[in-house]
Amino acid sequence: MNQTVLVRGQGRSYGDVCLQSGGNVITTESYKRFKAFDAEQGILVCEAGVLLKDIQDTFIPRGWMLPVTPGTQLITVGGAIANDIHGKNHHVRGNFGHHVLALTLLRSDQGVVQCSREQNAALFYATLGGIGLTGVILSAKIQLMPITSSSVAIEYHAFKGIPEFLALAAASNDTHEYTVAWIDCLSGKHVRGVFMQANHVQQGELMLPDATKTKKIPFTPPISCINQLSLKLFNAWYYFSQSRKTQTLQHFYQFQYPLDAIENWNVLYGQKGFYQYQCVIPYDTAEPAIEHLLELIQQAQQGSFLVVLKTFGDLKSEGLLSFPQQGVTLALDFPNLGQRTLALFEQLDAVVLEAQGCLYLAKDARMSQQMFQQSYPNYKKFELYRDPQLISDMAKRLFGY
Repeated sequence: MNQTVLVRGQGRSYGDVCLQSGGNVITTESYKRFKAFDAEQGILVCEAGVLLKDIQDTFIPRGWMLPVTPGTQLITVGGAIANDIHGKNHHVRGNFGHHVLALTLLRSDQGVVQCSREQNAALFYATLGGIGLTGVILSAKIQLMPITSSSVAIEYHAFKGIPEFLALAAASNDTHEYTVAWIDCLSGKHVRGVFMQANHVQQGELMLPDATKTKKIPFTPPISCINQLSLKLFNAWYYFSQSRKTQTLQHFYQFQYPLDAIENWNVLYGQKGFYQYQCVIPYDTAEPAIEHLLELIQQAQQGSFLVVLKTFGDLKSEGLLSFPQQGVTLALDFPNLGQRTLALFEQLDAVVLEAQGCLYLAKDARMSQQMFQQSYPNYKKFELYRDPQLISDMAKRLFGY
């Protein structure tokens, strides 16, 4: 490589981590082969362009699955490592990187490098959550987890207020694999929501859901469909319908990846698109900080239908720039209303910083360099491992390259 480039997977990150304006971008779409699988130990070696869905579809019928996945399975293994993604079971399984046993990097200054916790460990830890800047991930060795059923049993609990949410989450940590809450973003500091906890069914079938065609919204609305009226109507209906449930049985895909069923759900936000804002707040400051954030969002009358509130456990992130830390994470989408939305983010940023929290790089598109340096104290150490010929719009914005 004689000039700077960006190498990415599917390009599905919400921010600019997978963009390079006016530069060269190489995708890993052709690197999508399984290389080896140990059927007794559940250890998979695959190329970085393999989709998480490819792994799930192949190995769930065999009694194995990825221990950690986010809300979509339409991302690559390389992207999952570069963003050290998390799921609804962080309190049990940690990050995706915790299950990566080894990886192969291609660096412009070193060639092919083998990395693990025992070999080139510093570069390995820099690459977990390293937003694609430490080298091109060629392949990875991943530990899968065994399952006896592809279904999960879900329990629902309506709650009001952050203290009640925290109590529900704490009571579920030792009993349930998955925990997550939906909240009404317009209900303010005295938030109402529905807490969901789930476990894999112990005895059942190992199968994939019906291969029905994904739905597609036929056009892009000229303006966002997410507004004060639609939010109020949807949130009232969703809270009423979900809070009446007690327990359901679903295929894991339906529970974990609901938006994958709609191919282009993002067009609901209109031609100007949307931002996603996801932060994590340490437990010591979480209750007042989350309440303050929700109060500001209510006052601004902005937000989205699907607002996620969940907790991270005490399994420490290994990556130098990994996002999860023990505490409470809040994630929601905001239609792009221009300066009005950016001004709200400035208010939210101040609350997050005061509470000693941070924003998720995989979903960020506008955090200031000052906030990044303050909330990611390992950034200087990380720069020692950056590949000099890899760059992204995010790297330019946050590191000033």
